[in-house]
Amino acid sequence: MGRSKKIIVIGGSAAGPKAAARARRLDENAEITIIQKGKYLSMASCGYPYYVGGVFDDRNQLISTPAGVIRDPNFFSNAKAIKVYNETEAIDIDRKNKKVICVNHKDNSEFELQYDSLIIATGSLPRIPQLPGKDLAGITTLQSMEDADFLRKIRDDKKIKKAVVIGGGLIGIETCEALQLAGIQITVIEQESQILMFLDPELAKLMENHIRAKAANVITNNAVVEFLGENGKLTAVKLKNGIELPCELAVVAIGVIPNTKLAEKAGLTIGSARGIAVNEFLQTSDENIYACGDCIEIPNLLTGIKNNAPYGDLANLEGRVAGGNALFGNVRKFPGTIHTCICKVFDYSAGSTGMSEYKAKKMGFDVESVVIAGLDKPGFMKGKLLITKVTADKKTGRLIGLQCVGAGDVSKQIAQAAIAIMGKLTISDLVNADLPYAPPFTLAIDNFVACCHTLENKINGLFKGISSYEVNEKVIKREPVFFLDVRSPQEFEEMRLGIGETLIPLGALRKRLNELPEDKNKEIIVYCKISLRGYEAARIIQAHGWTNVKVMEGGIMAWPFYREK
Repeated sequence: MGRSKKIIVIGGSAAGPKAAARARRLDENAEITIIQKGKYLSMASCGYPYYVGGVFDDRNQLISTPAGVIRDPNFFSNAKAIKVYNETEAIDIDRKNKKVICVNHKDNSEFELQYDSLIIATGSLPRIPQLPGKDLAGITTLQSMEDADFLRKIRDDKKIKKAVVIGGGLIGIETCEALQLAGIQITVIEQESQILMFLDPELAKLMENHIRAKAANVITNNAVVEFLGENGKLTAVKLKNGIELPCELAVVAIGVIPNTKLAEKAGLTIGSARGIAVNEFLQTSDENIYACGDCIEIPNLLTGIKNNAPYGDLANLEGRVAGGNALFGNVRKFPGTIHTCICKVFDYSAGSTGMSEYKAKKMGFDVESVVIAGLDKPGFMKGKLLITKVTADKKTGRLIGLQCVGAGDVSKQIAQAAIAIMGKLTISDLVNADLPYAPPFTLAIDNFVACCHTLENKINGLFKGISSYEVNEKVIKREPVFFLDVRSPQEFEEMRLGIGETLIPLGALRKRLNELPEDKNKEIIVYCKISLRGYEAARIIQAHGWTNVKVMEGGIMAWPFYREK
């Protein structure tokens, strides 16, 4: 029997412990060691905003197994026979002699560990703007357990009244919710034209409206240029446009960067996206060293371009692959990512998988997209609203992206689409998808399948859609468009756009065609609540000779702009 293989894992957050645990399950005799710079291990970092927001109060749940056992060094030693050095930093890698040089920060002692295979899982670091006043007390991130503890204390103390969140991405929006629920007046500041950049503008605007409705402010197309303070404490932030916003707390959430410092020092290849370069086996430029998690770059499965993908689920999946390959050589591949994500935003969720229409077009894809609105299950089962945008490649028909927002089960729609994209399925494949159906769970025709039906109709020329953004542009420019609302009079009184529309209920349309423009080439835009009736109305109007009829996609429920009522 040969000597037990020595595996060292650098990093103890998500990918590292998963790699170590996978290696142990595959080889009981391997000598496995984790080196973790911080105090805590295997943290559920995606849960930080919910701990801060008071969704749960026991912080130990962030570092515990499902059975409630805290994942500390003793747990790894007893349950998994894995040696852990926490509060210990790997400061250098001697690749020639296969050694890791470490410093124990508890006593500042230095020591070396020998390895046969090394796994680097050093994670990511928060982007910190190098602005005047950045060292003032009251400025933080939400990247660590310590950050979560700091913000939770602020929440519990109930002393801070105003805060800003810098960045309107996933963490920024989740932090906004957490602090707003604590009774703090929140302003989200995003330098781009919209929040949640993984969404196309029309869906992002709906989410922005929802946040505003929950009494949080959102500022886009602006940026913080200076932190202002008195006596070493934050008192305000100064924006690019000169406005000063009073605040006692600023949470910086403008993204992360791969933590490659140790890899660079060791001479490992760093890729174009500034992550550690790895092959399909997650092997670095050194055949004895693997890497996984936020510190690496992986290919986008739709474009082939290497990019950073700092998601907790991917970190765990990558760790599993790296742990097996570190033991047995290159036996398992990690294909890449389609960038699937989701976040909770008060009573709504927002999710995306694959590419948005905007990104797809920017990458040179010829695509067709459509937006639909509908319920996640029947109204009699208290179904909730979903607004979904689906995007497909025109040439192949392959589904390449889906976004969904709303109060309904967004997660299900995103998950279904992610599997379809991974499986390279086309819209034609999906229009007859056999999905589970019962009224407590879904509609007879699932929202996802209905999206595919509508997009197929659009691709085949049966449905000529127009986005809410395009309609709004026509309104602003005062273009000579005939806007037709085909809802009931009662619906019209309860809610209406006020864009100069004409009300003709669908049931009366065939009898009132004389009220439509005499010029049958004039542009007519039809809509209803979700535009199902709008589509039916468009088909009727087209059948009677009008040639330029469009349906506003998603109807009033997907309209993100000012309404008269």
